[in-house]
Amino acid sequence: MAELGYSPGLAGVVAGATRISSVGQAGLRYRGYDIAKLAETVCFEEVLHLLVYGELPTRRQLAFLRDTLMEFRRLPRPVVDVLRSIPTDTDLMDVLRTTVSLLGHYDPTHGDTPDDLRRRSIWLTASIASLIAARHRFVNRLEPLDPQPGLAHAEELLFQLHGETPDEQAARLIDLSLILYAEHDFNASTFTARVIASTRSDLVSAIVGAIGALKGPLHGGANERAMEMLAQFHTPDDAAAFITRALERKDKVMGFGHRVYRNGDHRAEILEAALRRHAETAGAAKWMAIYDAIKTPMVTEKGIHPNLDFPCALTYHLLNLPVDLYTPLFVASRVAGWCAHVIEQVEEDKLYRPLSAYVGEPPRPVPPMSAR
Repeated sequence: MAELGYSPGLAGVVAGATRISSVGQAGLRYRGYDIAKLAETVCFEEVLHLLVYGELPTRRQLAFLRDTLMEFRRLPRPVVDVLRSIPTDTDLMDVLRTTVSLLGHYDPTHGDTPDDLRRRSIWLTASIASLIAARHRFVNRLEPLDPQPGLAHAEELLFQLHGETPDEQAARLIDLSLILYAEHDFNASTFTARVIASTRSDLVSAIVGAIGALKGPLHGGANERAMEMLAQFHTPDDAAAFITRALERKDKVMGFGHRVYRNGDHRAEILEAALRRHAETAGAAKWMAIYDAIKTPMVTEKGIHPNLDFPCALTYHLLNLPVDLYTPLFVASRVAGWCAHVIEQVEEDKLYRPLSAYVGEPPRPVPPMSAR
């Protein structure tokens, strides 16, 4: 195995080159732009354009992108019928896997050039948000809502979920989470999408594969489990007692630690600052005290910092979003990065075909039936 350069899980292995994002201790950059500056100055639609088209949009390009998203938000009737028919206790990630695949039969875009794939990426971004919202309403015995013209993507998502135009602060928090989750290098789901694309398969198949990878608990769902942990506490003292026991037992605490960001996840710091401002105006001081009762000893005693999933969990909770939406909302954001990587992989046109290290039986003869 040493001769083959074997690394379990491909840990530390450079599997390819990309121009889309860079991840390291110094921070996260989308196409060279620092994530903190992007989060401060642009909206998700601008990040979507940056990832998929390679540059931040001009005013005219942004307006065209928003018009295109609006054009693609309405779901085909057969897809809506399937959304309605799936049992209500089905995991929403399973619903997305199925209905995104079904969407591929109603693709309004055509062609396979990079520009065609970019337009298809915008269609998928709009459609996935609509799928999540429509399914949420069906589960709650409500009918899906028609898209409302003039809303930004984050506003539209919240409107289609809740049936009312969100206030500016709520829309900004969702927009910020979409920006921060949009792209993160060769993570498991992105790599899955690139492997599928490397076979010259189609964009929808690559995104369906990425959704399947994100569904796995070792990749997605950490914000859901972080909120499930936070929800069990009634007071900061309850949370403090829990974390004391967890540290004594050396239990894993959801929402903490990162394979790359050993000294803290820059994205978590950005979202946490916005979360604190929202909690203050929303009268949620108790929740922030519980949050800090977990975070403070993890950082000061163990040197383990929150990752993005920890502040995101409480952010979504304070926006009245149920836990089963958390990972699907990750999909609604990360589809931008997935599509960018698929386009890059298509342009590279190089099949992924790694070697394996055989660790089974040595060469042996085939015994006759009488000797088995």
